[in-house]
Amino acid sequence: MKKLNFKIQAYLGRKPDFNSEVKLRNDGGEDYIAEWNITSEKPKPTDAQLNALSSQATTLENNAIAVANRQKEYGSIASQIEFITEKGLEAWKTNVQSIKTKYPKESE
Repeated sequence: MKKLNFKIQAYLGRKPDFNSEVKLRNDGGEDYIAEWNITSEKPKPTDAQLNALSSQATTLENNAIAVANRQKEYGSIASQIEFITEKGLEAWKTNVQSIKTKYPKESE
């Protein structure tokens, strides 16, 4: 079963605030929705509705991993500015594109 947070994100079409809008809990088994505080937008989904979103959740999870890997390789903003200052903007763009190619995102 894919991570519940990505299924919820697929269900809503956006990433909710998991501190206030949706609270997840795990009491030793599987994660579950402990609180659903966005009923004005969409009602709390059923397990069947969430399970139907497994492939979209997998894509969201894989893309989140790709973005995290990219951010590690990009380095801090300060190091990127230093790179641009020392090697130029075109070299930085080439570097960014090579990192994006190394960690591609899936189509959503």
